[in-house]
Amino acid sequence: MPVLGITGGIGTGKSSVTEILAGQLGAEVFDADAEAHRLIAGDAAVREGIQGLLGTGVFGGSPAEERRRIRDRVFGNADLRRELEGILHPRIRLAWQGRAEAVRAKGGWLCVDIPLLFETGAGALFERTIVVACSAEVQRSRLRELRGLSEGLADKIIASQADLRLKIRAADHVIWNDWTLAVAGSQCELLSACLKACYG
Repeated sequence: MPVLGITGGIGTGKSSVTEILAGQLGAEVFDADAEAHRLIAGDAAVREGIQGLLGTGVFGGSPAEERRRIRDRVFGNADLRRELEGILHPRIRLAWQGRAEAVRAKGGWLCVDIPLLFETGAGALFERTIVVACSAEVQRSRLRELRGLSEGLADKIIASQADLRLKIRAADHVIWNDWTLAVAGSQCELLSACLKACYG
C-alpha cells in the first residue's frame, strides 16, 4: 500500500484534509509539525542545538510559548530558519520513514502531513504527493482570523514556503480548499476512490 505525502501552504487546510482523506482510506497519519513540536519540547539534543543557534532566551514557560519565541526569531531571518530546519528536518524524516516501513510491512496506508515536502526534496520518497491549496486571499484571511497572526508575520511565514503554484505543478494530485470542509471532503472522496482503484 502507498505512503502518501500531503503538503500545502500554511492556512490552506492541509491538516484537516489529511484527516478526512485518512479516514476515507483507513490510513494512519504522521504529522510532521507534531513531531517537530515533540522534538523541541523533549529531545535534549534538539534543544541543545536550538539553544546554541538562538540563545537560552527561547526556552522557558510552556511548549507553546517556546515555539512562539522560536518562530518569532527565525521567520525574520532566512539563515536562522535554514539552520533550524537543519536541526529538525533530518530527525523528522527518520521518524516518518520508520513509521512508513512499519505500515508497509503490515499492508496499510500512511498519510504523511508534511508542510515542507517539496522544499526538503522528499517528493520522490512517496508513492503519491498531494497538495492542498487555496487562494492567497483565503490563506491570509485564515491566518489572521483563525490563528491570530499579524499580517506581517503571516506574510513572512508564507514567503518562507515554496510558492503554492510550484507545489501544484510538482504534485500528483491537488485538493482546492477555498470553500467548506464538506467541499474538500467531496474532492477527497474522488481522490480516495482513485487511489483505492490503483492500489487496492
